[in-house]
Amino acid sequence: MSVAEQSITDGVREILATHPGAGRDSLIPILQEIQEKQGFLSREAVVEVGKHLQLSTSKIYGVATFYNQFRFNPQGKYHIQVCRGTACHVKGSAAIFDSLKRELKIGSGETTRDGLFSLEVVACIGACGLAPVINVDGNFHANMTTQAIPKVLDIYRKRVAE
Repeated sequence: MSVAEQSITDGVREILATHPGAGRDSLIPILQEIQEKQGFLSREAVVEVGKHLQLSTSKIYGVATFYNQFRFNPQGKYHIQVCRGTACHVKGSAAIFDSLKRELKIGSGETTRDGLFSLEVVACIGACGLAPVINVDGNFHANMTTQAIPKVLDIYRKRVAE
């Protein structure tokens, strides 16, 4: 086991220690705590939760994949949310999402190889007057166009370079 995997396992065990005698009904709260602390649900975390709750990993993955709140990959330094709510959809958010996928070479729920960007489609950001809109770590980019995508990504790439 690598140092990183051991660190993840130790962190999960700390969380599980606060749930002695937990049963199946504690699965979602435990997974939420792990994701809150570690940012995602690793394979090692799922295995440890399975041992603690006496559940198979397939059962845990079945529950976790049902809910879109759970991630199985670490987020990038900059997390991009693409709004697909009604106003954004009508104003072309599908094309914005496709452009981001092409530029970043990843899909929804994935992170770029360099760990710089992660991409997520969300039902609604609540900024309908800015449609179509993307959110990068709390920064809203309004009235997005496919032509603006490279410029927005460059803003964040330059921040890392500085």
